[in-house]
Amino acid sequence: MRHRRILVLLGLLAACAAPAEDAWIPLFDGQTTTGWRGFRSDSAPSGWVVQDSTLMRVGGGGDLMTVDQYADFELELEWRVQACGNSGVMFRVDETAPRTYHSGAEMQILDDACHPDGQNPLTSAGANFGLHPAPRGVVRPAGEWNQARLRVDSAHVQHWLNDSLIVDYQLWSPEWEELVRNSKFVEWPTYGRATRGHIVLQDHGDTVAYRNIRIRILP
Repeated sequence: MRHRRILVLLGLLAACAAPAEDAWIPLFDGQTTTGWRGFRSDSAPSGWVVQDSTLMRVGGGGDLMTVDQYADFELELEWRVQACGNSGVMFRVDETAPRTYHSGAEMQILDDACHPDGQNPLTSAGANFGLHPAPRGVVRPAGEWNQARLRVDSAHVQHWLNDSLIVDYQLWSPEWEELVRNSKFVEWPTYGRATRGHIVLQDHGDTVAYRNIRIRILP
């Protein structure tokens, strides 16, 4: 009987010590680029640095990618872009493709007021780049922080910007397939096909900062 009670107690202690399935996991510690690397590289590109507890693209070097891969998840982060700046957050990126954007769908990061892409809802801030438009008046001006949330649950994808749901679509649906066929992505057979992959912060040649990056795995 005593042995049985000990086993039960050990089981309870293990359950308490184990992280909850839906627990949030930081992807950026505010001090280093630990957990991140370049596309097809073992180290982080030199153009990405940590400044004032933010992860910043300040020079060339390429996209920044998580070391780990994710399938179904919810990602939260804050972003701030320079005037006329452009970047993006891609997901399920597959390194067998020659470029990050050849496989990963992108949540657009942009200064809508200045950058030419801001004139088109399909390429403005928060859009599923090139396929699903973002509404007007949600993104904040360049130099201000925006809160973004990306939820990827199997084929169901949602983009949230500043607490507003702005994009909602189904990967691989008839609608999605038609949109891809009528876009530049039709040239890239791996685009949007992976069910698991890396999260990528895009180097589009402009200064952009990210902070409070965290993820939770969906059951």
